[in-house]
This record gives sequence, C-alpha cells and structure tokens, in this order.
Amino acid sequence: MRVEDLGRLHEYVGARVASLASSLKFRLAVASVAALAAGIGITSAVLATRTETDTLVAQYKLEAHEAERTARQLGMRLRHQQAALAAAAGQLEPAWFDDPPRLLEYLRTKPVLLAQFDSVFIAGANGAMRLIHDDKGFRQQQVQLADRDYFRMALSEGRAVVSDLIVGRVAAIPVIVLAQPVKGHVGNAGVIGGALRITSRDLLASVADASTDEHGELVVVADARGRIVAHPDAKMIGQPLASEPRLAVALERRRAAQAGTAAGAAVGTAAGTAVVLADERIVAIGQVPGASWTVWRSRLRADVLAPLTAGRTLAMRWAAGLVVVLAIGVVALLWWLLQPLSRLQRRAEHLFDGSSDAQAGWPEAGGEIGQLERVLRHVSAERSQLEAFNSRVIQRLESVMAAAPIGIAFTASKRFEMVSRQFCQLLGRDESALLGQPAQLIYGSSDDYARVGLKAGAAFAAGQAYDGEWSLLRGDGQRFWARLRGQPVDWGRADAGTIWTVHDITHEVSSRHALEWAATHDALTGLANRKAFEQALGQVFAALPHSMPASLVAFDLDSFKPINDQHGHAAGDAMLRAVAAAAAACARSGDLLVRLGGDEFALLIERCPADAARRVAEELHSAVTALRLPWEGQLLQVGVSVGVAPLTAELADGAAWLQAADRACYAAKAAGRGRVVASAEAASVRRQVAELPA
Repeated sequence: MRVEDLGRLHEYVGARVASLASSLKFRLAVASVAALAAGIGITSAVLATRTETDTLVAQYKLEAHEAERTARQLGMRLRHQQAALAAAAGQLEPAWFDDPPRLLEYLRTKPVLLAQFDSVFIAGANGAMRLIHDDKGFRQQQVQLADRDYFRMALSEGRAVVSDLIVGRVAAIPVIVLAQPVKGHVGNAGVIGGALRITSRDLLASVADASTDEHGELVVVADARGRIVAHPDAKMIGQPLASEPRLAVALERRRAAQAGTAAGAAVGTAAGTAVVLADERIVAIGQVPGASWTVWRSRLRADVLAPLTAGRTLAMRWAAGLVVVLAIGVVALLWWLLQPLSRLQRRAEHLFDGSSDAQAGWPEAGGEIGQLERVLRHVSAERSQLEAFNSRVIQRLESVMAAAPIGIAFTASKRFEMVSRQFCQLLGRDESALLGQPAQLIYGSSDDYARVGLKAGAAFAAGQAYDGEWSLLRGDGQRFWARLRGQPVDWGRADAGTIWTVHDITHEVSSRHALEWAATHDALTGLANRKAFEQALGQVFAALPHSMPASLVAFDLDSFKPINDQHGHAAGDAMLRAVAAAAAACARSGDLLVRLGGDEFALLIERCPADAARRVAEELHSAVTALRLPWEGQLLQVGVSVGVAPLTAELADGAAWLQAADRACYAAKAAGRGRVVASAEAASVRRQVAELPA
C-alpha cells in the first residue's frame, strides 16, 4: 500500500473515531459503563474506607489509652517521690536550717529517701543550699538557688513543684528537680529537693516498653519547654522535641491546633490526652499528672493498615473484572435501542436548510424518539416565519436608535452589543470600535466603572431605573460629563442585558461648579469667604473634643487705607491679592485661609498645637511685612497685626472663638501694631497699653 493511501486511511479512521466519540450512543454507553464502574468502585471504596476508618479510630483510642496509662504511671512514680519529700519536709524543724550538723543527722535517718534520688538537698528561704547528699556523700556546697523557677514557685506557692529539664549547679549535668516547701513559723522556711540525673536514670523504666526500632513504636517524655527528658536513645535527652524526626510533624500540628490555626487533635480518652495525625504516623500525647510533662507515643499507620491494604487490592481486582463484563452487555444493548435515533439525526442535520421541504424526509418512530421527530418537524415549519419576524423587529429597532437625539447603547455580559449613531458621536468612536468591547472602555477609571456597577445594581434590585452623572472618556482621550440612565431589558432576568442612554451635560456641570465655587469664595483674592469660614468653624465645634488641638489666627492690615487713598482702589485690590498669596504660602495644605472682608483675614489651623500655630502666625507676619508691591514706579508695603486664639473648652461656639482671635488682633494694634499677640496675652497687653503715659 502506498504512503498516500496510508495517509488517507489514517484520516478516515480518525474522522470515524471522532464522529463516534461525539455521538449520543457512544456517550450513553460511556456514561452507563462509568455509572457501573462508579457504583461498584464507590461501594468497594466506601466499605474499605469505613473499615479503614473504624480500624484507625480503634487504634487512635488504643494509642491514646496507652499514652494516658504511661503518663498516669509516670505521674504515680513522681507522686511517690513527692510524697517521700513531703514526709521528710514535714519532719524538718525551721530552726534546723541554721544548724548544719542537725540537718546532716536528720538526712542520715532517711536512707529510703536518699536512694530514690541521685542527690537530695536542703536550701533556706534565701536560696542558699545548706546541705546536699549525692554520690560524693554528705557535704555543704556554696550554691545559690534563689533564681531557679522551681525554687521560687515552691517557696512562694507553698506546693510541690517538678522542674523542667535544667543543668544542675552542683554536678553541671542535665537533671530534673522535685522540690517540696518546708513550713516555717511564718511562711516557708526553705525547700527540700531531690534531683534525678536524666542521663543515668530512665524515667520510662517499668512504665512503658520504649522500642528503638525506627519502624516500630516510640515512647518519649518531654518537659513544658519541649525538651526531651526520657528517650530510648540517651543521646537525645536534653534535645528539643522537634529534633526527633518521628515526632516533628506531630509537634508542629499540635502547636497549630493549640493556636487555633489548624485541626490537630483527633481522639482523646481523657482530659489532656489526644491523638495527632502526623502524615504516616499516629502520635498519641498524654499529660503527666502533677507535672508539666507530656508523654509522646508514635506508631506507623502502615503497620496498622497493612492487612486492610492487601484486602482492598484483591477486592478492586474482582470489581474491575465485573465492570468489564457488564460494560460489554450495556454497550450492545444501547447500540440496538438507539438505531432510530441515528436516522433522526441525519434528517435533523438539514433542519435549517432553506432549500429543503420542512415536511419531507422525517423517519417514522415511536416513544420519545417519535415525539422528538414531531417537535423537530414543527420547528422546521415555523423557522421561516420566525426569521422573517426577527428581521422586521431589528430593522425597526435600528431606525429608532438612529433617530434618537441622545446616545443609546445595549450591553450584555458587561460588553456592548448594540450602539446608536449618536452614542458613537458622543464617544468619538466608530461602531466597530465599540461592539463586543467591555463597557469599562468609556469610563475614566476602573474605580468609576466599579462604582457605577454597584449603584446601578442597587437601583435595579430596588425595582428602579438608574440615573447618575459621570465623567466619560472619548476616543481621543478627552473627558466629558454625561448623564447616564439605565434599566434592565427584562426586570426578571439579570442576564438579559441593560439599555443605557447617554446625554452630554458638560456645560451644565461647569456652570453648576462655577456657582458653587462663587458661593463659598472671595471673588477678588480667590480665598474662602465668610460663609465657608462659618461652615468650617461649625464642623470643628461639632467634632469636639476630637478636633482639638486647633487655633484661629485673625490678622488685619496696617497702613492699608493710605494705599487706597493715595494710589486708588486698583492698587488696594492688587495689595490684597498679594497679601493673600503671601499668607497662603505660610499656611499648611489642610489649613483654611479666609478673607472676612475689607483688609481683614483669618486662618483656621486644625490638628495643630498652640506653639506650632504661634510659629505659623509669626511666619505669616514676617511674610506680609516683607511684602513689596511694585506700583507705578513705587514699592507699596503694608504692616499686619496678628492675633492667635487656641481652641479651648471654654469657647461656646465659632463666634466666640473668632471674637477671641479678634481681641488678640486688636491688642496687637493697640500695642503699636505690626506684632503677634496670643489670646492669653491680650489682657496683659491691653493693661500695659493703658498704663502708658498719655
């Protein structure tokens, strides 16, 4: 066979496979086989998973019980040793702490107590060790224990204390100390304690079977700081619990569970006992009664689930064989039942051919396929009528949109689906540049687009059309103000789209803004006027006490009238504008500079301490005083008197605050002008002026 023939054969087979894969018969067969496989697989998996879960739960409880039992037995050993210390402490007389020979004689009568610990010591309330017995015998040791946590707790709380793993100050090796307070006539006279050398004593001996096999069980004891105090490997004693790889994951998850950031504990048999799932291991944790220690038991999950894993593998093999047999039967049955559907498919492929007879070529069939055949025949008959009607409706809609004097657009799925000629002219874009594009294209920013969507959505949800003013973007990058109105095409269907109308209102917005600006600003200087000033004062007093500290600066020009009289009002107006510019340069960005009228000005300084406001007033005074205005060959200048009034709780309202600043300004004028006076200084300045000789 030639290469060309092989290529054509390959293409034919590929086409047939693709056709088969897309057919309803193939999909039903696949769905049926998949349902069978899923049913059998799910049933098998559920049974296996349930068995596995039950087995693990039982093992969790067993491990928790063992951890609890080990912790309880270890706590019992500690209680026996604490009881021995408590009995010895009860027989100690407070006076013996100052009599070392008497303490030595007493300890020699306690051979059982001495045998339970590697060392036994007695320390006074000041922390000084009086006597110690260890493998070197009885002796006095110059050791201070006052800074030890276990010593302070035993002495201050009057109870037995078990320490964390510490380094002993006598032998300088890792030890655990059991401390018992000794009652005195007033408070506690001292402490008797016993130390256990962790490197030479196995705390788990006779308590738990601690295997050192890496794949078996592991039992470890840790103190409150997470240091290992008992381990099958003596080299691990004193190391952080996280350094044990078989417990590191469990430790991390337990900390996360205690912090509330993750699920950690699974099963508990008693308070303080829990099981943590640590990947491939089951780790049980038990709290040792009477001590801040925890017992950690680790076991591989695979060891527990090994029999179940083998059974699951065998069950899945049997299930796979059963699925194959049933699949063959289902495919054959579906292929035979769906033959009429294939004939209907071939006729339906020509359903919308304009040249074919709508009533010819349909197969005869019964049941659901027959019903489908009759429906398709009816659809074919009405197709031509529907297409003609839709064509007429679209033509009328396009005529209406073309004749409308405002821009009209239809959006669906947040994209333009239809736009009018006037809409394109307003936006300066061709119809081809808008259709299919995101509606966000015409907005000045993505934030504007998002806000329009929120407000329009709220209006539609309330059953109302949306109406708002927004800045839109033309195709050349220029912005213009537009009134945007919109409402859903179908109030019952949000996905049906939205009709929008757009009208250019740039001139109206500009006029409105100009009127609003003129209502609150001085026409000559461009500064805020008295109306805006009074509104700002009202806001400051409404926000009390949060608006404090704040200050009000009132300043009045000196020698301004001669400028008007000698050079005319045009010179006076120019000087007022120059003073306004100089004062504005001294004000902060958030301060309000106001022309109250004539040559009177005010500066509202918010969020500013009084001393800082005084500095601003001094700068303003210097700037105005240094001002020189060239006019008709001369340099005109004025002086300025400045009054500063900080906002205080005694001021009733804005008028009283302004009056306080005015009084300070008048005091500055009375004192010779050209100076800055604070409201607190005003009365003193007026008295000084009054005392001057006439």
